[in-house]
Amino acid sequence: MTRVIAATKNKGKIREIQSILGRLGFEVVSQADANIDVDIEETGKTFEQNALIKARAVAMMCDDVVLADDSGLCVDALDGAPGVYSARYAGEDASDGDRMRKLLDEMKDVCGRKARFVCVVAMIFPDGREVTCEGEVLGEITHEPRGSAGFGYDPIFYSDELKKTFGEATEQEKDGVSHRAHALENLCRRLEGEQ
Repeated sequence: MTRVIAATKNKGKIREIQSILGRLGFEVVSQADANIDVDIEETGKTFEQNALIKARAVAMMCDDVVLADDSGLCVDALDGAPGVYSARYAGEDASDGDRMRKLLDEMKDVCGRKARFVCVVAMIFPDGREVTCEGEVLGEITHEPRGSAGFGYDPIFYSDELKKTFGEATEQEKDGVSHRAHALENLCRRLEGEQ
């Protein structure tokens, strides 16, 4: 079983990555479990650049396979915002609730509410090989939060596929259709094709 260090401190992401990659024979551990404590500044202008920045920073501190991701919510009416700034959209120390309130406030007079969650995963192997894959899920922004499950913008993102918000979905439902799930599944297909 190949050990993969997930280059994130976000417990929600770690759980989702473990759930998906664990089914495919990977043992996923968090960077904290691997005793890697590093603060990484996300300076990229794209999801792929940020995912690689995070993966490379952790890969320099270990001899394991490293997986990092960068993801965000892209709203058509806001020209793709918050995008790569999703986590910092309402300021550095803002809560999920603060970010949702800011987004809903900016969209209060907007009719077209189409949006998508995008995720790019980057995997770096001990030999230096880098692989990136993208996934996305389509939906729209609700007028108010619905449900309390998930994290981030989940309660205001209505999934076209699930016909409910991610905040109303079970972990299993979300894992089946999420942008991170699609990116990880694309990664697994690519790795299987290389064997």
